[in-house]
Amino acid sequence: MSELPNHVTIREVALRDGLQIETPIPLAAKIELLEAIVATGVREIEATAFVSPSKVPALADAPELAAALADFPDTVEFSALVASANGAKRAIAAGLGTIEYVVSAADAHSRANVGRSTAEATAQIAEIVAIAHDSGTQVEVIIATAWDCPFDGPTPPQRVLDVVSAATAAGADRLAIADTIGTATPRRVRSLIEQVQPLIGELPLGAHFHNTRGAGLASAYAAVSAGVCRLDASVGGLGGCPFAPGASGNIATEDLVYLLRDSDIHTDVDLPAAINAAAVAQRLVGHELPSALLRAGDRLPG
Repeated sequence: MSELPNHVTIREVALRDGLQIETPIPLAAKIELLEAIVATGVREIEATAFVSPSKVPALADAPELAAALADFPDTVEFSALVASANGAKRAIAAGLGTIEYVVSAADAHSRANVGRSTAEATAQIAEIVAIAHDSGTQVEVIIATAWDCPFDGPTPPQRVLDVVSAATAAGADRLAIADTIGTATPRRVRSLIEQVQPLIGELPLGAHFHNTRGAGLASAYAAVSAGVCRLDASVGGLGGCPFAPGASGNIATEDLVYLLRDSDIHTDVDLPAAINAAAVAQRLVGHELPSALLRAGDRLPG
């Protein structure tokens, strides 16, 4: 077990991962949610995805949302997820300085998600990195279904390591491993991270967890304990994967901040503001969200 870090970077993903399985909401509502999220003090926000509008209609307004980002402080790093070279070009043309390219380590999920095998998706990493770097854009490779696939079952760790090696060789700027369907547990999280770390050197490693089966926060804490200093989270616990049956419930930003605060780990995120942003998200999507703090509040007054 590594010594706990003093700081963990939280990337807020409610605008992309959070909204992608929801009934589309108007651009004005997204801007309202974005304003509430920026007010939390978070430094990184995944704003949207440049993917097929027919597959993910909730994010069809990606160019319009990207244009609105210029109105927000430049202290926030905005990013967008892409699934192809064309998506990368669209995101860069829209002004995004950071993109995330997702590769599923499981073939069946990869085909459901992007219509390609894992090997075919991995083969595109070098092209996407080259496109991005030619424009001064950073690239993070996110490895989805890193622990389990809803179709193929448990993901052999070597499949994850193969994508990690390809991304590192291609010059990716960051890496992340993602528990797409919320099946990870602390033991398995630590095991995979320990296998990934020797391959990446000083490359920043992030992690993305869902609380679908109640182990998301425990898995996030295990990742931090193993040396990960970057975590994704979504206000209210909003979100899930539209191409993975039953994959709901990102870990809630406010629940994660509450947990890390008690371990003296700084996150830049103001907890009352995060709870407020979760309330805004719940109102805009029109249904109850799974956040514990949205229901119970902080234990500290004020």
